Amino acid sequence: MNRLTISLSPPRYRALKEASAQRGKSIGQLIEESLEFYGIKTKDEALDIVKRARAHSGLDDTQAMELANEQVRQQRRQ
Repeated sequence: MNRLTISLSPPRYRALKEASAQRGKSIGQLIEESLEFYGIKTKDEALDIVKRARAHSGLDDTQAMELANEQVRQQRRQ
C-alpha cells in the first residue's frame, strides 16, 4: 500500500474525520471509495474495460480505446 500526504484546511480535515467515524471507516477507505465513485481507474482496470468493449462490439483497438475513454469521462462526470 502506498502512502500519500495531502494538505487540507482544518475544517475540511475535521469533516473528513467526522465522516469516517460516522461511517466506521478509515479516511483511506473513504478516499478509495471516492476515487471509485469518480471513475478513477488503474491501468489494469482501464485495459479490462477496453478488452470487454472489444469483445462485445467487434471494435478495433483504436475504436475500443476511444469507447473506453468516453466511458471513463462519463463516469467522472456523475
